[in-house]
Amino acid sequence: MNDNCHSEFDHPMERPRYVGIPTFFRAPYNENFSGVEVGIIGVPFDGGVTNRPGARHGPREVRNQSTLIRLKNQATGIAPHELCSVADIGDAWAPEPFELIGSHKSIQQTFERVVSNHIVPIAVGGDHSVTLPIFRALAQDGPIGMVHIDAHCDTGDDYMGSKFHHGAPFSRAVEEGLLDPQRTIQIGIRGSVNDLDLWKFSHDSGMRVMYMDEFHRLGIEATLKEIKHVVGNGPVYISFDIDSLDPAFAPGTGTPEIGGLTSLEAQLLIRGCSGLNIIGADMVEVSPPFDPSGNTAMVGANVLFELLCITAESVSNKRR
Repeated sequence: MNDNCHSEFDHPMERPRYVGIPTFFRAPYNENFSGVEVGIIGVPFDGGVTNRPGARHGPREVRNQSTLIRLKNQATGIAPHELCSVADIGDAWAPEPFELIGSHKSIQQTFERVVSNHIVPIAVGGDHSVTLPIFRALAQDGPIGMVHIDAHCDTGDDYMGSKFHHGAPFSRAVEEGLLDPQRTIQIGIRGSVNDLDLWKFSHDSGMRVMYMDEFHRLGIEATLKEIKHVVGNGPVYISFDIDSLDPAFAPGTGTPEIGGLTSLEAQLLIRGCSGLNIIGADMVEVSPPFDPSGNTAMVGANVLFELLCITAESVSNKRR
């Protein structure tokens, strides 16, 4: 057989998508971190959930669904794997998963190693409590800004004896001097509450809270202008909770809320963050047990690809 007939498949990432080990986007697997500029890392932990568990299984299913995704973003023209060195750098897993504070410490230590190797991380959770230990690793030189796309502000306080659950990472981050509330925008907030002051911390601290009805009224372009006005040119982290999407698109999550973003609106929001000074990102709260169809993980993988594209672009621009 003529070897030339297989030349189009010389690049491992261009081979049929059912072939090989399902790493994130079929990128090289590199647990030693050498030569990596953007590292996609799983955080399989859901010890901070307040109701429906299962997000610990999110990274594995997102890895599997991400094999459907090709090399280049047709909408933006970005080819992230050409812009910088991208790798699946394994998991930040907790050896003591039944102990919340200890688990967060283990996750933080892994991300400290990531940061010390000058890798920009894109994390795949796991529940949203894992963003706090990530911030503890990333924000050691001062507070950072954030674009937060979610159905919930996640700025709660004590719940059933803990201040470190998935509904409170960002109040803790502000208190610890990791997150600058004046450079934080929260988009897509909605749903029923037991207390109308549930997200009082966000408002009192100066975060820009854009409830879903305001987002719907303003539209994508005006929202993107507001994002750039709020976060400015400083270092920024993008945190995307899959429950920001309407459960019609992503039912497999711990705290679904109807009336959310469409998958296209999510893509357009992330694409519109191009040009920001991105130092990290995450996509969290995919809970495969609540979606046997696998659609939530598939949508999550596509959201992750958009995050990868703008992060790779940011890394490439800083190198110039």
